[in-house]
Amino acid sequence: MPAIVECRFNGFGHTNLALAIFVSGVRARKYTLWAKETLGRQLDGRAGRPFKVGGGAHSEKPEEKSAGNLSVLRKSGRAVVILKESMAIEEEVLYLTELLRVKVYDLKGRDIGTLRDAALVPLIDPVRLDRYLVGAGPGWLSIRYDQIESIGPDGIRLKDERLTPYHSDEYMLRMVRDLLDQQIIDAQGRKVVRVNDVTFLKQRENGHDVLHILEVDIGLRSMMRRVLRGIVPPATVRTLQTHIHPHSIRWEFCNILEADPQRRVRLNISNKLLEDMHPADLADIVENLGHEDRQAIFNTMDSETAAELLSEVEPGIQTRILESLKAEKAADILEEMEPSEAADLLNELEHERSEQILDEMQPEEKEEVEELREFREDTAGGLMDSGFLALPEDATVAQAMDELKRDEEILEDLHSIFLVDSDNKLRAIVPLAKLIFAAGDTPLKNLASDSLVFVQADENQGRVAEMFDKYNLLSLPVVDAQQRLMGVITVDDVVALLRQG
Repeated sequence: MPAIVECRFNGFGHTNLALAIFVSGVRARKYTLWAKETLGRQLDGRAGRPFKVGGGAHSEKPEEKSAGNLSVLRKSGRAVVILKESMAIEEEVLYLTELLRVKVYDLKGRDIGTLRDAALVPLIDPVRLDRYLVGAGPGWLSIRYDQIESIGPDGIRLKDERLTPYHSDEYMLRMVRDLLDQQIIDAQGRKVVRVNDVTFLKQRENGHDVLHILEVDIGLRSMMRRVLRGIVPPATVRTLQTHIHPHSIRWEFCNILEADPQRRVRLNISNKLLEDMHPADLADIVENLGHEDRQAIFNTMDSETAAELLSEVEPGIQTRILESLKAEKAADILEEMEPSEAADLLNELEHERSEQILDEMQPEEKEEVEELREFREDTAGGLMDSGFLALPEDATVAQAMDELKRDEEILEDLHSIFLVDSDNKLRAIVPLAKLIFAAGDTPLKNLASDSLVFVQADENQGRVAEMFDKYNLLSLPVVDAQQRLMGVITVDDVVALLRQG
């Protein structure tokens, strides 16, 4: 039965075609097929579903174009590439566990050692194996990818005699040392996984075999390959594994955990996949990581993203993270958090540690947090934030709009504008939504709510929650004994409070 490759198709001249390969007895695999010797182009692999050509009452006759071992059928803007039996796609896929300890032969067919590891050099190519590390006698040899004639489970044959001893290279991401049996983050599945094996695509380029990393394997298939390696022939293992559902992660969705910031740069490791995740999902991942891996993530993230993440992490883990970071980094993160939350976190730390972090904070943020630390955590003052907009009683809609434009970040959690007198006493509350259709010269007090609902800073948190429920509030101003405006509590603060309780 021929293998079928399905792809989106935008004309035979288009270079990037999404495809999925289906082989008899083999489930769909996601990888790149190099067809340079036949169609003269690279087909860029993605997952897909098989596309049946013909077979319907209204089926149109497909257009066909052949070249070498490939036959391309185009129909309704899509294409099917049919590979002849001489091209066995499954043989193009190799596994790391199949290759480890295979013999390496020189140009004369002499055994010079066994494969011990292989490495990417991400700054050169993020997916192509660049070096093969061969155990030969007391030391190792480093073999470049372009020195290899052929590679497979039966051995590696070289095309070049100029071999060099292996020296540790921090620009290398080694498959055995850095990936196999290591924890990584599956950014698509949003979980921490352990790598059991690595899948490569073997391609023929310029007369020699080249391996490109496709995915890491984490399921039962990969465990079986490791258990049976050296006991059962690879061909038999492949036959057995077809009865087990594959469980793997595409390489582009793998996030490597590396604590050393300099090595992350050398290996071109980015946190973009993690930073694009929802903070709550990423928090679940972080809570399942070890101490060093957590520290690595926070040390390499920008402070704003790290602050959002820290807010979602369980309280006990929050303090351990802050204790592990350098004071300067911890301060940068806390400056991006709501002041009340930052104050609560600092109160959970040892006095000496919290003072170290405060000393690294900017003066304005430091003063704000220190003021909030004076309130007990179980009071309204302990819940409130300083992110509010207060304007004079005689302010207009136009003035309010000008203030909002000057500080757009405040809009994220702003529900109301507070009107105060010359002594900063709260006089009225204006829902933000009322500004939308109001004329610019309209006095804000004309749009104020009929009732003035507020809470004093020393009120207990239980009463605060009751007020949000009773009055269906989105925000609640906090005042002192003289009714001077001090801060605001938002519905998000109350939800977080209830979640903890």
